[in-house]
Amino acid sequence: MEIASKYNPAEVEDKWYKYWLDNGFFKSKPDDREPYTIVIPPPNVTGVLHMGHMLNNTIQDILVRRARMMGKNACWVPGTDHASIATEAKVVNKLAQEGIKKTDLSREDFLKHAWEWTDKHGGIILEQLKKLGASCDWDRTAFTMDDVRSESVIDVFIDLYNKGLIYRGVRMVNWDPKALTALSDEEVVYKEVHSKLYYLRYMIEGGEGKYIVVATTRPETILGDTAVCVNPNDPRFEFLKGKKVLVPIINRAVPIIMDDYVDMEFGTGCLKVTPAHDVNDYMLGEKYNLQTIDIFNDNGTLNQHGEMYAGMDRFDVREKIEKDLLAAGLMEKVEDYDNKVGYSERTDVPIEPKLSMQWFLKMTDLAKPALDAVMNDDIKLHPAKFKNTYRHWMENVKDWCISRQLWWGHRIPAYFLPEGGYVVASTVEEALKLAQEKTGNQSLTAEDLRQDSDCLDTWFSSWLWPMSVFGNVMDKNNEELNYYYPTNDLVTGPDILFFWVARMIIAGYEYKGDMPFRNVYLTGIVRDKLGRKMSKSLGNSPDPITLMEQYGADGVRMGLMMAAPAGNDVLFDDSLCEQGRNFNNKIWNAFRLVKGWTVDETIEQPEASATAIRWFQMQLAKTIAEVDDSFSKYRLSEAMMAVYKLFWDEFSSWYLELVKPGYQQPIDKQTYNATLGFFDDLLKLLHPFMPFITEELWQATNNRNDGESIMMQQTPQLAQVDNNFLGAFEIVKEIIAGVRSVRLQKNIPNKDALTLEIVGEHDDSFNAVITKMCNLTQITRVAEKTAGAGSFLVRTTEYAVPLGSLLNVEEELAKLNEELVYLQGFRESVLKKLSNESFVGKAPAKVIEMERKKLADAESKINSLQESIAALK
Repeated sequence: MEIASKYNPAEVEDKWYKYWLDNGFFKSKPDDREPYTIVIPPPNVTGVLHMGHMLNNTIQDILVRRARMMGKNACWVPGTDHASIATEAKVVNKLAQEGIKKTDLSREDFLKHAWEWTDKHGGIILEQLKKLGASCDWDRTAFTMDDVRSESVIDVFIDLYNKGLIYRGVRMVNWDPKALTALSDEEVVYKEVHSKLYYLRYMIEGGEGKYIVVATTRPETILGDTAVCVNPNDPRFEFLKGKKVLVPIINRAVPIIMDDYVDMEFGTGCLKVTPAHDVNDYMLGEKYNLQTIDIFNDNGTLNQHGEMYAGMDRFDVREKIEKDLLAAGLMEKVEDYDNKVGYSERTDVPIEPKLSMQWFLKMTDLAKPALDAVMNDDIKLHPAKFKNTYRHWMENVKDWCISRQLWWGHRIPAYFLPEGGYVVASTVEEALKLAQEKTGNQSLTAEDLRQDSDCLDTWFSSWLWPMSVFGNVMDKNNEELNYYYPTNDLVTGPDILFFWVARMIIAGYEYKGDMPFRNVYLTGIVRDKLGRKMSKSLGNSPDPITLMEQYGADGVRMGLMMAAPAGNDVLFDDSLCEQGRNFNNKIWNAFRLVKGWTVDETIEQPEASATAIRWFQMQLAKTIAEVDDSFSKYRLSEAMMAVYKLFWDEFSSWYLELVKPGYQQPIDKQTYNATLGFFDDLLKLLHPFMPFITEELWQATNNRNDGESIMMQQTPQLAQVDNNFLGAFEIVKEIIAGVRSVRLQKNIPNKDALTLEIVGEHDDSFNAVITKMCNLTQITRVAEKTAGAGSFLVRTTEYAVPLGSLLNVEEELAKLNEELVYLQGFRESVLKKLSNESFVGKAPAKVIEMERKKLADAESKINSLQESIAALK
């Protein structure tokens, strides 16, 4: 292969990705090898690639490529999530732009639009992942709403219902007034907002103008008040026992209830109770059998119970009722107030606590095996600090509200009967049989049944993902599932640790009696260099495709991994990608250097080259062990940096310099082959991190057959390391650095040969290396160094470079005298300070000690300079 003068990622990347696909290197089928399985966290079907996806999928690709090179049957399953709320919202917005309302369409017609949208936009993100080099088995691409996945979702719902774990009932839920659906607790994001605290007067019934004051942030909800609660131990309110107060504005009489739930120290000590619109109030309402008045329509406007405010939006009512309360003399005061308000994660509108008929899954018993698995480290979280968060969630798990008031999603397989009640079945035909059995009415027809219009929560399909990607979850004879499950590693963000990770673990133990994965690698949030979370609104999130066009996929992958320790936020900066691109260029140029050498099979291998080969073999082995250890601990960034340093610092800066032949001179065959062998190993170590450039150069190291690839090669194996030898070589590096420093200080060109004198202990076995790297004519042991020689210490041994005619005496004397004058002046300033009685008397002992050390150092350097000046004269 002809190697271009410059590395061009655009030419290389498309070529090799097509080659990998054409040769089926990403495909996996069950065989006798040990399986290594990763399932992709399915991105939203209508999503596009962002920096979080880039990080997550780079890590997955590194893991799967390494496993493939370790001889495992590596299977990375890609796919997308139908994302009920997000996708339905996009379709609704698209229709609105066309002047069509969702409410004007039948369910079937709306779903046609949703499928059209999905077919048009779905899978864009997966195509973008190919640019990154993602080595997924694309033939296995799954979609949470395709036929195979849908079958599992419905079968599991029916199974859990038949086990008595799914039930239907009226409960307080988080309601999204924009998406018009219930949300689970985990889909609510709490934000700190600047609000007002309104102090309202509730007149005491028959109290001749007396009143109590109740504080609230939501005055519009007083229309749903059915009680006021005070603490029975609060002496201020003993007189209220058995009395009623009037709800402001509407003057409806509601009872005073007494419960120690109320904190006497908080606010006014009086709590308004609105059972339909507050979780805690709902519990009080059940306890005291209070009336429940729901004042809201599903879209956040007030219904008929809102009386004079009926039809108005909740926030408009808040403004209007504030004015009305002030006008009626029922507002004590208004204060600024900061509090946390729950927002819908998907639509970013404040949620409403609302009583609603929903489907729920009982979680308490299901959660126990999943909690134990993580606490016992059967499933390991990386980093382990997230175990406490996981434990807290799982020990406080609530029943999961699994129904959503949406059309896009898996429709709940429940059918209502004409005279009340329902049956659960996968088809209307099965439902009819069950309905006839349940009612004893054989004349019932399918038309008499009405299927529930709600859909299942998106997570109810994705919690089955590690199983359903391999076929029906309920099929005990599913050979693919039995081979690939449990999967090995899951790479995801800690923000969905409960949403998705915990639920997959729960489903895995329920349906396979085993964990869904052994390790969970939790990535950090990708932030900009200022620490801000990347977002479209801030305009600080670069387009990944543009980045890859600018720096190459390998450069971007490296840039991300340089900043991405597990579980810690990633401070991303384009300069990291530039560093990654520079490393690509370094590898490319090093390869061109080696391939540019002429080989002469007749010449003997120099001693320096033989030593260099022995040394680098050990450095390589040491790094392989370090990389293996880092991977075992899921420290992928550390593994990558170990290989980066090995290539840049040891291979390029030292090894290649040691074996490089003289200008226009040939290299011996033995050294050349060893160098190509090292290159081969280095490329294999780098391949999981930088797949494209490593494939390009691996193909060029030797003549390869069509159908060969670096990705199908074995990773380099461990070898013996002599730490004493490596330690001795580090001393050699210091000696070489010392000689180079003398050249630099004395302005002696590298082409001018030197001699080296040694005073003290020295290992002669590395002299050939020192001679070559320092351009020496000889190395001699002496009892005393030559006068005027440039010298330096390595450990306890002194090394000296006689300068002789190489030195411009006048220039050197001028430089030494200038330095001497400076140091003498510095010494005088320190002496002045130490002779000042006031300073010595007041300064701390540590400061005095430091000044004395400065004085001693200055005097030592002055003596040394004076000796050098005398020798030159």
